[in-house]
Amino acid sequence: MTKVLLIDDEDMILEVLKAYFEKEGWDILTASNGIDALKEAKADDVDIIILDLMLPDISGEEVCRLIRKESDVPIIMLTAKSNEEDLLNGINLGADDYVKKPFSPREVVVRAQAILRRVNKRISAHELVFNEKKIIIDPIKKEVQVKGEIITLTPIEYRLLFTLASYPGRVYSRGELLEKCQEDGSYYEGYERSIDTHIKNLRKKIESNARKPEYVLTVFGMGYKFGGKPHAQNPAL
Repeated sequence: MTKVLLIDDEDMILEVLKAYFEKEGWDILTASNGIDALKEAKADDVDIIILDLMLPDISGEEVCRLIRKESDVPIIMLTAKSNEEDLLNGINLGADDYVKKPFSPREVVVRAQAILRRVNKRISAHELVFNEKKIIIDPIKKEVQVKGEIITLTPIEYRLLFTLASYPGRVYSRGELLEKCQEDGSYYEGYERSIDTHIKNLRKKIESNARKPEYVLTVFGMGYKFGGKPHAQNPAL
Protein backbone atom coordinates (compact mmCIF):
# COMPACT_ATOMS: atom_id res chain seq x y z
CA MET A 1 0.00 0.00 0.00
CA THR A 2 1.29 3.46 -0.91
CA LYS A 3 2.25 5.41 2.21
CA VAL A 4 2.13 9.21 2.57
CA LEU A 5 3.40 11.35 5.44
CA LEU A 6 1.29 14.49 5.93
CA ILE A 7 3.00 17.31 7.83
CA ASP A 8 0.96 20.37 8.86
CA ASP A 9 0.24 22.16 12.15
CA GLU A 10 -3.40 22.75 11.22
CA ASP A 11 -5.57 19.83 12.30
CA MET A 12 -8.29 20.68 9.80
CA ILE A 13 -5.87 20.53 6.87
CA LEU A 14 -4.48 17.21 8.11
CA GLU A 15 -7.96 15.72 8.43
CA VAL A 16 -9.08 16.89 5.00
CA LEU A 17 -5.95 15.63 3.26
CA LYS A 18 -6.11 12.38 5.20
CA ALA A 19 -9.69 11.80 4.03
CA TYR A 20 -8.78 12.41 0.38
CA PHE A 21 -5.74 10.16 0.42
CA GLU A 22 -7.60 7.42 2.30
CA LYS A 23 -10.31 7.56 -0.37
CA GLU A 24 -7.58 6.61 -2.90
CA GLY A 25 -6.51 3.67 -0.74
CA TRP A 26 -3.32 5.20 0.68
CA ASP A 27 -1.82 4.48 4.09
CA ILE A 28 -1.53 7.70 6.11
CA LEU A 29 0.98 9.00 8.64
CA THR A 30 0.68 12.50 10.14
CA ALA A 31 2.83 14.98 12.04
CA SER A 32 1.98 18.47 13.29
CA ASN A 33 5.51 19.76 13.90
CA GLY A 34 8.98 19.44 12.47
CA ILE A 35 10.48 17.24 15.17
CA ASP A 36 7.74 14.63 14.92
CA ALA A 37 7.91 14.84 11.13
CA LEU A 38 11.61 14.01 11.11
CA LYS A 39 11.03 11.08 13.49
CA GLU A 40 8.25 9.70 11.29
CA ALA A 41 10.27 10.16 8.10
CA LYS A 42 13.20 8.31 9.63
CA ALA A 43 11.22 5.53 11.29
CA ASP A 44 8.81 4.68 8.46
CA ASP A 45 9.46 3.84 4.84
CA VAL A 46 7.12 6.39 3.27
CA ASP A 47 6.58 6.78 -0.47
CA ILE A 48 5.96 10.55 -0.50
CA ILE A 49 5.81 13.48 1.92
CA ILE A 50 3.38 16.42 1.90
CA LEU A 51 5.15 19.18 3.86
CA ASP A 52 3.78 22.49 5.11
CA LEU A 53 6.42 25.22 5.27
CA MET A 54 4.97 27.04 8.28
CA LEU A 55 5.57 24.75 11.24
CA PRO A 56 5.67 25.80 14.92
CA ASP A 57 9.15 24.55 15.80
CA ILE A 58 11.30 23.93 12.72
CA SER A 59 10.67 25.55 9.36
CA GLY A 60 9.44 23.35 6.55
CA GLU A 61 12.52 24.33 4.56
CA GLU A 62 14.78 23.00 7.32
CA VAL A 63 12.74 19.80 7.59
CA CYS A 64 13.12 19.33 3.84
CA ARG A 65 16.86 19.95 4.01
CA LEU A 66 17.34 17.43 6.84
CA ILE A 67 15.25 14.77 5.13
CA ARG A 68 17.20 15.25 1.90
CA LYS A 69 20.45 14.50 3.72
CA GLU A 70 19.26 10.93 4.28
CA SER A 71 16.54 10.21 1.74
CA ASP A 72 15.40 10.94 -1.81
CA VAL A 73 11.72 10.40 -0.97
CA PRO A 74 9.52 12.74 -3.08
CA ILE A 75 8.40 15.89 -1.23
CA ILE A 76 5.54 18.24 -2.08
CA MET A 77 5.61 21.55 -0.21
CA LEU A 78 2.45 23.32 0.93
CA THR A 79 3.01 27.05 1.16
CA ALA A 80 1.16 30.29 1.71
CA LYS A 81 4.18 32.12 0.32
CA SER A 82 3.75 33.55 -3.15
CA ASN A 83 7.18 35.10 -3.55
CA GLU A 84 8.98 33.42 -6.45
CA GLU A 85 12.31 33.45 -4.62
CA ASP A 86 10.80 31.58 -1.65
CA LEU A 87 9.28 28.96 -3.94
CA LEU A 88 12.51 28.46 -5.87
CA ASN A 89 14.39 28.15 -2.60
CA GLY A 90 12.12 25.26 -1.64
CA ILE A 91 12.83 23.53 -4.93
CA ASN A 92 16.56 24.10 -4.48
CA LEU A 93 16.38 22.45 -1.07
CA GLY A 94 15.07 19.30 -2.69
CA ALA A 95 11.30 19.63 -2.98
CA ASP A 96 9.81 17.92 -6.03
CA ASP A 97 6.77 20.18 -6.28
CA TYR A 98 4.82 22.82 -4.36
CA VAL A 99 1.17 23.73 -3.96
CA LYS A 100 0.07 27.22 -2.91
CA LYS A 101 -2.46 27.72 -0.14
CA PRO A 102 -5.42 27.80 -0.27
CA PHE A 103 -5.44 24.61 -2.32
CA SER A 104 -7.73 21.88 -3.53
CA PRO A 105 -7.12 18.63 -1.60
CA ARG A 106 -7.83 16.77 -4.81
CA GLU A 107 -5.03 18.70 -6.55
CA VAL A 108 -2.57 17.60 -3.87
CA VAL A 109 -3.57 13.96 -4.34
CA VAL A 110 -3.30 14.20 -8.13
CA ARG A 111 0.13 15.83 -7.93
CA ALA A 112 1.33 13.13 -5.53
CA GLN A 113 0.06 10.40 -7.85
CA ALA A 114 1.78 12.03 -10.83
CA ILE A 115 5.13 12.28 -9.03
CA LEU A 116 5.00 8.64 -7.93
CA ARG A 117 4.19 7.53 -11.47
CA ARG A 118 7.35 9.27 -12.69
CA VAL A 119 9.44 7.83 -9.85
CA ASN A 120 8.14 4.31 -10.41
CA LYS A 121 8.74 4.63 -14.14
CA ARG A 122 12.37 5.59 -13.53
CA ILE A 123 12.84 2.62 -11.21
CA SER A 124 11.14 0.12 -13.51
CA ALA A 125 13.24 1.40 -16.42
CA HIS A 126 16.22 -0.28 -14.82
CA GLU A 127 14.61 -3.68 -14.44
CA LEU A 128 15.47 -6.57 -16.71
CA VAL A 129 12.29 -8.50 -17.46
CA PHE A 130 12.10 -11.80 -19.35
CA ASN A 131 9.71 -14.55 -20.43
CA GLU A 132 6.49 -12.63 -19.78
CA LYS A 133 7.69 -11.46 -16.36
CA LYS A 134 8.61 -14.95 -15.17
CA ILE A 135 12.03 -13.60 -14.25
CA ILE A 136 12.72 -10.00 -13.17
CA ILE A 137 16.13 -8.62 -12.20
CA ASP A 138 16.21 -5.35 -10.27
CA PRO A 139 19.77 -3.94 -10.30
CA ILE A 140 18.87 -1.13 -7.89
CA LYS A 141 17.72 -3.48 -5.13
CA LYS A 142 19.90 -6.31 -6.47
CA GLU A 143 16.89 -8.59 -6.28
CA VAL A 144 15.83 -11.42 -8.56
CA GLN A 145 12.23 -12.60 -8.83
CA VAL A 146 11.31 -15.90 -10.42
CA LYS A 147 7.59 -16.42 -10.96
CA GLY A 148 6.84 -13.71 -8.42
CA GLU A 149 9.10 -15.09 -5.70
CA ILE A 150 12.29 -13.33 -4.59
CA ILE A 151 15.24 -15.71 -4.94
CA THR A 152 18.25 -15.50 -2.62
CA LEU A 153 21.49 -15.45 -4.61
CA THR A 154 25.07 -15.12 -3.48
CA PRO A 155 26.86 -11.95 -4.68
CA ILE A 156 28.78 -13.96 -7.28
CA GLU A 157 25.63 -15.70 -8.53
CA TYR A 158 23.88 -12.35 -8.83
CA ARG A 159 26.76 -10.76 -10.75
CA LEU A 160 26.91 -13.72 -13.13
CA LEU A 161 23.17 -13.58 -13.80
CA PHE A 162 23.11 -9.81 -14.23
CA THR A 163 26.08 -9.91 -16.60
CA LEU A 164 24.51 -12.58 -18.80
CA ALA A 165 21.00 -11.09 -18.73
CA SER A 166 22.22 -7.58 -19.60
CA TYR A 167 23.08 -8.84 -23.10
CA PRO A 168 20.79 -11.78 -23.95
CA GLY A 169 22.31 -14.08 -26.54
CA ARG A 170 25.86 -12.82 -26.13
CA VAL A 171 28.33 -15.60 -25.36
CA TYR A 172 30.70 -15.00 -22.43
CA SER A 173 33.79 -17.09 -21.92
CA ARG A 174 34.59 -18.31 -18.42
CA GLY A 175 37.47 -15.86 -18.29
CA GLU A 176 35.19 -12.94 -19.11
CA LEU A 177 32.71 -13.98 -16.44
CA LEU A 178 35.52 -14.33 -13.92
CA GLU A 179 36.56 -10.75 -14.67
CA LYS A 180 32.96 -9.55 -14.25
CA CYS A 181 32.91 -11.07 -10.77
CA GLN A 182 35.87 -8.87 -9.86
CA GLU A 183 35.54 -5.66 -11.84
CA ASP A 184 33.21 -3.85 -9.39
CA GLY A 185 35.92 -3.95 -6.75
CA SER A 186 34.66 -7.11 -5.08
CA TYR A 187 37.30 -9.58 -3.99
CA TYR A 188 36.85 -12.99 -5.54
CA GLU A 189 39.68 -15.48 -5.65
CA GLY A 190 38.71 -18.06 -8.22
CA TYR A 191 39.74 -19.66 -11.45
CA GLU A 192 37.90 -20.05 -14.73
CA ARG A 193 36.48 -23.51 -14.05
CA SER A 194 35.08 -22.35 -10.71
CA ILE A 195 32.54 -20.41 -12.78
CA ASP A 196 30.98 -23.76 -13.71
CA THR A 197 30.19 -24.47 -10.05
CA HIS A 198 28.54 -21.07 -9.57
CA ILE A 199 26.53 -21.52 -12.77
CA LYS A 200 25.37 -24.92 -11.55
CA ASN A 201 24.21 -23.44 -8.24
CA LEU A 202 22.56 -20.51 -10.02
CA ARG A 203 20.58 -22.84 -12.25
CA LYS A 204 19.28 -24.75 -9.24
CA LYS A 205 17.79 -21.52 -7.94
CA ILE A 206 16.27 -19.95 -11.06
CA GLU A 207 15.55 -22.78 -13.49
CA SER A 208 12.42 -24.97 -13.41
CA ASN A 209 14.66 -27.84 -14.51
CA ALA A 210 18.36 -27.28 -13.91
CA ARG A 211 19.22 -30.11 -16.31
CA LYS A 212 17.27 -28.43 -19.12
CA PRO A 213 17.88 -24.72 -18.47
CA GLU A 214 16.02 -22.01 -20.34
CA TYR A 215 17.88 -19.00 -18.93
CA VAL A 216 21.55 -19.79 -18.33
CA LEU A 217 22.67 -21.80 -21.35
CA THR A 218 25.94 -23.57 -22.06
CA VAL A 219 27.64 -22.84 -25.38
CA PHE A 220 29.94 -25.84 -25.72
CA GLY A 221 33.59 -25.00 -26.17
CA MET A 222 32.92 -21.30 -25.64
CA GLY A 223 31.15 -20.47 -22.37
CA TYR A 224 27.66 -19.34 -21.40
CA LYS A 225 24.87 -17.09 -22.63
CA PHE A 226 21.46 -15.94 -21.42
CA GLY A 227 18.53 -17.51 -23.23
CA GLY A 228 15.64 -15.63 -21.67
CA LYS A 229 13.31 -13.78 -24.01
CA PRO A 230 13.13 -10.05 -23.18
CA HIS A 231 9.68 -8.83 -22.24
CA ALA A 232 7.99 -6.97 -25.07
CA GLN A 233 7.95 -3.70 -23.12
CA ASN A 234 11.23 -4.19 -21.32
CA PRO A 235 12.64 -0.62 -21.10
CA ALA A 236 16.12 -1.68 -20.03
CA LEU A 237 16.94 -3.71 -23.14
